[in-house]
Amino acid sequence: MSAAAVELEGVSFGYGGGPLVLRGVDLRVVEGEFVAIAGPNGGGKTTLIRLALGLERPVAGRALLFGEPAHAFSRRRTLGYLAQRSKLGTEAPATVREVVAAGRMATGRLLGRLRAGDRRMIDEAISRVGLEGRADSPLHTLSGGQQQRAFIAKALAAEPSLLVLDEPTAGVDAEAQETLAELLAHLHEELAATILYVSHEFGAVERYVQRLLLVNGAIVFDGKPSELPDIWHDPSHLHV
Repeated sequence: MSAAAVELEGVSFGYGGGPLVLRGVDLRVVEGEFVAIAGPNGGGKTTLIRLALGLERPVAGRALLFGEPAHAFSRRRTLGYLAQRSKLGTEAPATVREVVAAGRMATGRLLGRLRAGDRRMIDEAISRVGLEGRADSPLHTLSGGQQQRAFIAKALAAEPSLLVLDEPTAGVDAEAQETLAELLAHLHEELAATILYVSHEFGAVERYVQRLLLVNGAIVFDGKPSELPDIWHDPSHLHV
């Protein structure tokens, strides 16, 4: 059996002692899987990945990252997390290369000049997302879809063992969504990366992912996208 990247065992969670956002979640994502997580707004998708990454601690159950308690994971620099609405100020002067370099610095090289190996990884990350021709352009001059690719390159520069993207296509057009889905499929195949892709809809990545989770207070569906249609159209499966 493949090793688990993410494990949630009987996890429940509520913010500030309030009502539970998630209840009794069991989940196992093995290394190398490409998983989409979808569901309605407020259904708990972002909460689920924050628990998986150890950014929140469950009120019941346990969360593990690569076999360690998620909140105390010892190799946090190996996690690539593109949070919702990742962006800089609209007039920020940072170039694509500078944004991606910040991801490389997150591996521990916070002081001093980047070494040749670091610069090579930065260039490779920019190339992987198809922005080599815009590497020295200010980020704010790029389209929304290109900006998201720059932030993915920032995560890739750290050579992550797990890449998590929360609503990466929010606010971008359908063509950019398709381009991003194809990019992630290519990265998954080329790097054998473990990818969690979170969205309130899953159309752009449906044909690329190996597994789809629907979250609405709990995991209400977990399977191949091809198994979804009958369940998706039955409202009883969307209530917990």
